[in-house]
Amino acid sequence: MPELLDRQILFIGGKGGVGKTTTASALGLLSAQQGQRCLLVSTDPAHSLGDIFTTRIGNREKQLTQGLWGLEIDPDTAADQHIKTVKDNMRSLVHPSLFSEIDRQMNLARLAPGTVESAMLERMCELMIKAPQRFDRIIFDTAPTGHTLRLLSLPEMIAAWTDSLLRQRQRSGQFGEILNRLKSNRKSGDSDDLSYFSSNRTNDNSRNGRIRDILERRSHTYRKARRILLNADQCAFIFVLTAEKLPILETGKSLKTLEQYKVPVQAMIINRILPATNDTNDEFLNRRRHQQAKYLADIDHNFRTLTRYRINLLDRDVYGVKTLQLIAGQLQETFQ
Repeated sequence: MPELLDRQILFIGGKGGVGKTTTASALGLLSAQQGQRCLLVSTDPAHSLGDIFTTRIGNREKQLTQGLWGLEIDPDTAADQHIKTVKDNMRSLVHPSLFSEIDRQMNLARLAPGTVESAMLERMCELMIKAPQRFDRIIFDTAPTGHTLRLLSLPEMIAAWTDSLLRQRQRSGQFGEILNRLKSNRKSGDSDDLSYFSSNRTNDNSRNGRIRDILERRSHTYRKARRILLNADQCAFIFVLTAEKLPILETGKSLKTLEQYKVPVQAMIINRILPATNDTNDEFLNRRRHQQAKYLADIDHNFRTLTRYRINLLDRDVYGVKTLQLIAGQLQETFQ
């Protein structure tokens, strides 16, 4: 399976309900069967990875089969840890009298739109950078397409935001000089919040240096993850869809967006294809097959530049390793 498994990092995405978790799990099994260490990561808040493997996974790596580990990122836990880290950093930089205000502001920030996505992104970036040191392949089973696209675009936006903060910190150096002059004009016995921030030049420079270090480390992390994401030799996006109108339309829009961000797209997997049969007396099935044939032709035409794989609809629910191996077998055999 060189076409599907020749990248170290794979993102499996598509419209909700098309079978992303099934596909990601099957690809994970294929990687493990080839003797590779594979980490299967679920970023969808409505985790179903543990359900499909009939086990409890959670927010820590758990071995699922020989060579395959699973991880379900908990967005709330990631957000709580993210907020705690920010609180700890800020407490080290301000007067103790401001600690309660920091807690109040950060507790409000925890509820703000984008906080959970930012925390999720930070966890994903960490995995993209560090997990390849321990695993041969990392497969991300992503949330529905819209959520995934926001995650993919955030590194660039946050890196730009961080760079802006760094520039602001440089400009604030002049203001710090003014504070030091003001402080020098105060009586030696005076002590207040202003005196804490400008107690002496060495402390001020040290504080500014720590702020710069924090922001620069964050910027470096996002930029490194961004480079990995755009490296077609290392990372790729695989779409999953069904032969139906709405998944086709959403996939087309998503593909244009990924191309805009220059994210490499490797292949497309068409899921739940009705199997061929000699029975032509069932009017319902005939209509469905006719519609399917039309949409398959549309897929072949609209996405002709992508490698396309097909997975037949099974006669049973997809859960458990044995059933997933049936899907993996189809992926090996059905190349178009």
